[in-house]
Amino acid sequence: MSLLEIRNLTKIYPQGESVLRGKSHSEVRAVDGVSLDIHAGETLGLVGESGSGKSTLGRLLLRLVEPTSGSICFEGLDLLAASPGEMRRLRREMQIIFQDPFASLDPRFRVEDIIAEPLLIHENGSSKAGIRSRVVELLRAVGLDESILQRFPHEFSGGQRQRIGIARALALRPKFIVADEPVSALDVSVGAQIVNLLAQLQRDFGLTYLFISHSMPVVRYLSTRIAVMYRGKLVEVGETAQITERPQHPYTRSLLEATPEVAV
Repeated sequence: MSLLEIRNLTKIYPQGESVLRGKSHSEVRAVDGVSLDIHAGETLGLVGESGSGKSTLGRLLLRLVEPTSGSICFEGLDLLAASPGEMRRLRREMQIIFQDPFASLDPRFRVEDIIAEPLLIHENGSSKAGIRSRVVELLRAVGLDESILQRFPHEFSGGQRQRIGIARALALRPKFIVADEPVSALDVSVGAQIVNLLAQLQRDFGLTYLFISHSMPVVRYLSTRIAVMYRGKLVEVGETAQITERPQHPYTRSLLEATPEVAV
């Protein structure tokens, strides 16, 4: 069953102006006519080199960026036609884990406030004790404990910060999570721990992931299916074994040949 149905999704950015040449009429097709289904309970790995449009596609699916054209349906609901009230409800169902654990957490907030913020926004009828209990539960789910509640982000390592960010993303019990290069800013061994954590959380919480990465070995380890993106287009989509063992597109073959094996 498809949780998300994406059809002919396009995002065009104007190239801007040049001091020497004046106005420019060129444009950048960051996402170019992408059609894709994401099935409930799967991890769809989205792989491609930097600048291929992966992160833009992830943000389009959450309406953090508005598309130029195309359609996105989430559980049959047209996201682009959704009212502000409907989008507010849908925000509970769709969350993001950001690439940079150093930039994604507000340095002025304590850990408790960071994780509680989505709950305060969307569940303002909950008691303070109830929210704290949920925060502690979420910390435990990501391998941390309540002794860190009153500490600030700068007191933690990159891997710990990413665990805090994951706990925040889980706070509203979403169905769908965009994981946007969540281990690329981390050491290999720490990144492997985060990848294993994401796999465990998927089993525990029944999550569906769009896992964005430039690393084919990490995507291969975590993903049910793989979509390969090149210059804004999807050039190949298939089961993980088919993509990694019998790639059809030359770009997919080049990605497999260029990436060293990473232990995860």
